[in-house]
Amino acid sequence: MGTYNPCISCGACCAYYRASFYWTESDLATANGVPHALTDHLYTHYLVMKGTDSATPRCIALNGVIGSRVYCEIYAQRSSVCRNFPPSWENGEVNERCDKARAKWGLPLLDRDAWIIPRPDDFPKAA
Repeated sequence: MGTYNPCISCGACCAYYRASFYWTESDLATANGVPHALTDHLYTHYLVMKGTDSATPRCIALNGVIGSRVYCEIYAQRSSVCRNFPPSWENGEVNERCDKARAKWGLPLLDRDAWIIPRPDDFPKAA
């Protein structure tokens, strides 16, 4: 069995939660940080990804169709709030916030098997 990342067909968390973080994670202070042009000022020393601080959030860096195929335009530069958001069962535990975002978008909740996809080599050989 191979490892599969169900996040590439999801994106629900990026279109449900506000993504806010300390300003020093931006490229204003950190080389290869979150592009400041994609953020808004939230309060004091915090920034927020554009599009996520609204009644109908969707991160400006999210590309694709939620529940079908998505990717983050700044994946390598994403903030700690995104890096530290474990999808359910990635590490053997449920993340209720992941479940809540998926439910809002009408997506089935992840289970342990969501992380495994069969490859042709995994099937028994015909005799």
